[in-house]
Amino acid sequence: MKSFKKIFCVVLSMLIIMQLGAMCIGASAAGSYTIVSPYKDVIWEGKNAWGAYKGSLHSHTTYSDADDTLPVMVKEAYKQDYDFLAISDHGITGVDWDKAPALQLLYTYQLLIDNPYEHLTTEEYEAIKNGTYLNRGKKMVPVLGANEFNNLSLTKNHVNGFFLEPDKGNGFPGAENELGYEQAIKYIHENGGLSHINHPGDWLGSNSNPDVVNDPESVKFFGDLMLKYNSCIGTEILNERNGTTGYDRILWDNLLEYCLPYGKNVIGFSNTDAHHTGTVDTSYSIFMMKENNVENIKATMQNGAFFCVTRILRANDKIGPKAEINVANTDKPIPMFTSLTVDGHKINASVKETNRIQWIANGDIIKEYDVADGKNASFDFTLDLDTIENAEKYDYVRVEIFGDGGLCLSQAFIIDDGSAPLEFVEEEPSLLDTLWNLFRGSKIYTIFSELIKELQ
Repeated sequence: MKSFKKIFCVVLSMLIIMQLGAMCIGASAAGSYTIVSPYKDVIWEGKNAWGAYKGSLHSHTTYSDADDTLPVMVKEAYKQDYDFLAISDHGITGVDWDKAPALQLLYTYQLLIDNPYEHLTTEEYEAIKNGTYLNRGKKMVPVLGANEFNNLSLTKNHVNGFFLEPDKGNGFPGAENELGYEQAIKYIHENGGLSHINHPGDWLGSNSNPDVVNDPESVKFFGDLMLKYNSCIGTEILNERNGTTGYDRILWDNLLEYCLPYGKNVIGFSNTDAHHTGTVDTSYSIFMMKENNVENIKATMQNGAFFCVTRILRANDKIGPKAEINVANTDKPIPMFTSLTVDGHKINASVKETNRIQWIANGDIIKEYDVADGKNASFDFTLDLDTIENAEKYDYVRVEIFGDGGLCLSQAFIIDDGSAPLEFVEEEPSLLDTLWNLFRGSKIYTIFSELIKELQ
């Protein structure tokens, strides 16, 4: 009997040890990932703390189709405390603001309706660049070489190019639809620039059909362009009043899921796309940089160490907001992150002017809560992914904060499980697909399509 008890105890002990081992292995496998933060290099406080710089990379003047001249638009942004600005007129590559850019015949109609072509004086330009204009004491940096491509497009398949030489991209007409997107991105890529997709919801028609942002074909189309051309670094997720782009944040989530397995991050951009001074206070970005200069702006566009802000946004049932936001041109302070750091599987954030927080992973809200009884507050909070079931299966996590002054959101924190990225292999289109793409890219197809829509 004693020997039986000894054998039984030994066997039972072995089973317990094996079970504990299996549990440890399972726990280790479940936790075998790292969180890669776009803000990992940011110094948030102390004497070497980085600055938070406000700016927009997409705006217009009467040199193309805006209502206000370049001096009026630039001075308004300066008055509204912008730290950097890109003038990206349609088919016109931006040059120094005290010089006229390459004029395009298409926009001579502006002169007929008494909208003049104007630029800053050299004295004004220098004062804005060094911060002495209006005694503001803080400079505004011009991001030159920007151009909104496909200036003759009827289908709004627009792409912003950046850091182009002054003689590149002027008058680029562009084809329609898918063909036009690739032509523009390829041209920018081959000429050493960076690009991002502009207001994709406008082309997709997501206003009338919100489900299109979840269409696998739409996601694949934009995702493949970004995978094929690494200089295409992302897409606008917030644009001006978000009138035709209210669902572009959802498209962004889908693009992140599509591209991240290939090792390609998709940076989300927020821009005013301002055509008159009334929309300068709509959507913009806050860049975290050690110094405000063009080199750091370019690097931040690529590494994603910035936040996207909007003051106007419609409600939606997927990721919010629960109620429409419309606080442009008010003095309500925007919600803002004052630090955002990673500690193991925890993301720690300090925020201000915030009354609602939501964490989004792979397109779904995984944690959300209201704070301070709906009143703005400054406080710290932490997301511990070890408390979220199957967190290791996420591709990314991002955070949005809402306040009386609008929405502010982070870039994606990538969940890296250590596996090798997939290899992107471009699919060769069939002859029929190629011909159809060429036809859809033509003005004839587009004009007839628009006529049919009007008759329906």
